[in-house]
Amino acid sequence: MSNVPADLKYARSHEWVRELADGTVEVGISDHAQHALGDLVFVEVPAPGRELQQGDACAVVESVKAASDVYAPIAGTVIAVNDALAKTPELINQDPYGAGWILRLRPSGAAAAAQLLNADSYAAVAEAG
Repeated sequence: MSNVPADLKYARSHEWVRELADGTVEVGISDHAQHALGDLVFVEVPAPGRELQQGDACAVVESVKAASDVYAPIAGTVIAVNDALAKTPELINQDPYGAGWILRLRPSGAAAAAQLLNADSYAAVAEAG
């Protein structure tokens, strides 16, 4: 079973969301997703300032097996990206919930976050495949 931290919210498409103290959110892909992809060799992040709608493809993670889109789990404006991923994409494999974060968003509304899954619900989705 993959690691599913209880303090995060999750999208069915395997992204996680961490609410930060300043009202912004940090986004990455789950441990389950990085395991399924395998060793990452490239990460393409969105440009800061980009407006995202919930469900928009906003980043790409590429492994030796496949390339996969990362989807915006909530709507908002990209305010920061993890520049370290350009040189060290394997940070996502090593620490998907910490150093492997992908982007930070300023949410455009609170309602979308309510649609995200808690850890138990996400764990059931991940186990079901």
